[in-house]
Amino acid sequence: MNVLDLSRWQFGITTVYHFLFVPLTLGLSIIVAGFQTAWYRTRNPVHLRQTKFWGRLFLINFAMGVVTGIVQEFQFGMNWSEYSRFVGDIFGAPLAMEGLIAFFLESTFIGLWIFGWDKLSPRLHLATIWLAAIGTNLSAYFILAANSWMQHPVGYRLNPATGRAELTDIWAVLTNSTTLVTFPHVLFGAFVTAGGFVIGVSAWNLMRRKDVELFRTATRVALAVTVAASIGVALSGHAQAQIMTRQQPMKMAAAEALWEDETSAGFSLFAVGDVERGRNHVNLQIPYGLSILATGTPGGRVEGVNDIQARYQALYGPGDYRPVVGLAYWSFRLMIGFGVLSALLALAGLWLTRRGRRLPGNPWFYRLAMLGIGLPFLANSLGWIFTEMGRQPWTVFGIMRTAAAVSPGVDVAEVAITLVGFTLVYGLLALIEVRLLLKAIRSGPETEEASGKTPDPDPAPALSY
Repeated sequence: MNVLDLSRWQFGITTVYHFLFVPLTLGLSIIVAGFQTAWYRTRNPVHLRQTKFWGRLFLINFAMGVVTGIVQEFQFGMNWSEYSRFVGDIFGAPLAMEGLIAFFLESTFIGLWIFGWDKLSPRLHLATIWLAAIGTNLSAYFILAANSWMQHPVGYRLNPATGRAELTDIWAVLTNSTTLVTFPHVLFGAFVTAGGFVIGVSAWNLMRRKDVELFRTATRVALAVTVAASIGVALSGHAQAQIMTRQQPMKMAAAEALWEDETSAGFSLFAVGDVERGRNHVNLQIPYGLSILATGTPGGRVEGVNDIQARYQALYGPGDYRPVVGLAYWSFRLMIGFGVLSALLALAGLWLTRRGRRLPGNPWFYRLAMLGIGLPFLANSLGWIFTEMGRQPWTVFGIMRTAAAVSPGVDVAEVAITLVGFTLVYGLLALIEVRLLLKAIRSGPETEEASGKTPDPDPAPALSY
């Protein structure tokens, strides 16, 4: 293996690992804020205990996400210095905004939320968790804006004198059409992840008849959130597929193992093909499904891999512009499959608890719910693997290939050592994360006495600091 291959493996491993924490943080921050809002409005002590219990799990996950995310930005300078030199003027802008605006907002108000229970008025304290949640999700928007620019570069010009891409319109970067469809898709996916996590943790406690009222309430809330968010994932994913078909047709063609241009194209359920010859031996399809997904109409025309390859060679010069078709094809299907299973599990839970019914005494649903915690994480990870691998061989689509982005002064030994080192450190962090979460889950919510007394909501604008 060469420096390019090792650098790609390192970036892939650290990025996928980091993104395990991101969706849970995004979704759980809003759920915790929702429980605290319910407590502020109703003064029901169950909601206060909910807030503190799920808030503790949120903080563990948030801290681990921050630690693992720091490495991401360092890698641009370590392994991808040519990329940083070429697009740093553009790519650095939304990342700087994320650090100066969003991360400052979330970190500041999370600190106030942690230490402000007995020092801030309930109204002001409630505002801190909402501001932290807004900052967390705003942070995701800026990062997705940077990533979307790599998928669909806008608002820039190439300077022939310096050989660099230069920013001309930051508003175009922040309102990139790719960002506008990617952000809601990621956000809905985060709610599915957080909802599945709350359902699974609640199921573990309900099987043991621990804090039944508290965890039954949490389960009902999380079931509704997961079902609603799953619908949002499907709708935003459909919009994203249409944008992707227009901007990166090769990615969609690879995702469907579609080799030739086709009208009224079917959605492939299972295919066995010959990549070298550009054809399928077996292809089980849903008629018209791909045309509907990609174009919105049953008779829509979708470009195939072979035709796009010929067009790209004429446009960009000789080369292989196909991603790893098998990886794109199966990651796309598994992403959808795991997401559908999450939605079906939540629907089953809603059905079992319809019209105020209690959850069943039979533990089968609880066991499935605990196993189901992993489904959204798998769907999220596979979605990002598809997004990033499907763009290859481009780092910035249409203007910079991945092979041209790697650092010239780094050798194989250096990348190999850091690859092994980061992987081992991240493995250790995974063990720490799991142990901390399990310890917090087993200890359960605080009792009303242990949770402490908090002042009544202030009836007037006067605030007690």
